[in-house]
Amino acid sequence: MTRTLRTLTVPLDGESAPEGLPSYLVRDDVLCWTRREAGLVGFGEAARFTATGPERFLEADIWWRHLVIEADITDHVECPGTGPVAFGSFAFSKASDHESRLIVPEIVVGVRDGRAWLTQITADDGELTEAGAVAALKGWLESDPAAAVVHPEVFHSTPATLKTGSLSEEDWMDAVTAGVAEIRTGKLEKLVLARDIVATVPEGVNAAEVLRQLAGRYRECWTYGVDGLVGATPEMLIQVEGRTAQARVLAGTLDRRDAVGEAGLPLDYAERVLAGSEKQRHEHEIAIQSLTTQLAPFSEAMNAHDEPFILELPNVWHLASDVKAELAEVEGHVPTCLALINALHPTAAVCGTPTQVAGALIRQLEHLDRGPYAGPVGWLDAAGNGEWGIALRGAVIESPTTVRLYAGCGIVEGSQPEAELAETWAKFRPMLESLGISN
Repeated sequence: MTRTLRTLTVPLDGESAPEGLPSYLVRDDVLCWTRREAGLVGFGEAARFTATGPERFLEADIWWRHLVIEADITDHVECPGTGPVAFGSFAFSKASDHESRLIVPEIVVGVRDGRAWLTQITADDGELTEAGAVAALKGWLESDPAAAVVHPEVFHSTPATLKTGSLSEEDWMDAVTAGVAEIRTGKLEKLVLARDIVATVPEGVNAAEVLRQLAGRYRECWTYGVDGLVGATPEMLIQVEGRTAQARVLAGTLDRRDAVGEAGLPLDYAERVLAGSEKQRHEHEIAIQSLTTQLAPFSEAMNAHDEPFILELPNVWHLASDVKAELAEVEGHVPTCLALINALHPTAAVCGTPTQVAGALIRQLEHLDRGPYAGPVGWLDAAGNGEWGIALRGAVIESPTTVRLYAGCGIVEGSQPEAELAETWAKFRPMLESLGISN
């Protein structure tokens, strides 16, 4: 049984980290959720919850609510992300053996809207003080100096090898062909098929450096690190602040390398190819409808972009839409982050539609346990606020020298296997670059 937690949150001098949160990414075991130098970074572990199966979100929700109701909370900052927080990562599939988890760190550094804070969380007796919290943070930052010192010339020369994972490229393209055939029968409209590759880095995987690379290169994405799951996702499953929920939906992808040699401005090219493509628009509309349909029962009002916009990332362009909803009370309470995730996951953007048909076909064709890939990843606080992305553009560090990377594509009737395979390589690129591997 988890002991009662006690927490202290105090303002933190912003000058101690002028480069924002990425400057705290100095340990391979760091917990993180960052975007544009803001977000949360955690060290240590005060409590942990794990679960598998179809009730994993609701079981985690119950555990967290009981934990924070009983907690002794002193919060001198009071904004989203202060007080007790948990970082989380959940398996994509209810059938997966991979353990979904919530981790409550011992120390949290937060940055938001120019404000910085420090939270200490403990189940031990003894007085919590600002000086003690600052000393504890310093201890975590200095206890693993080897991870903090990076020599780029060594890092980028690290020899590495790549091999295919569960399916060869040819077998995966055959799976795409089979998926298109199923779509043409009318059983489903869209299917998302993923594949994996394994990178072996003989000199060792530097998780902290990977996170710093991702945070620096992909500032418009949310860089995440939870228990060896690392990545930078462009897709927000659900963000909750008070009674306002927001999501960013992506579907429709174009490799920026495809624009090399094209006349005119790059964004004009992306607009023409993505927004002007019936296939890409259809895929995007399915994803938007999937999210809004599932979110509607929890909302008093909702709005989404009438037209998707082009999201420009270093490796690809996406068709993107933002959705905003005012949450309604359900049985006297505003739904929690995890209750919303339970209703929303998996969306058409990472599974397909209809969801049950697509999910069964994924298990048949992928020959892969996705583990946490394409599952929810993020954080939540005691007040019900939280940010949960979809674990895309990521990888799982499986050993000190091996990393398993994942990428997936939305398959519709007009999909071509060779083009979808090329798209997976474009989506692998953020992680490969961060590991110092070119493709």
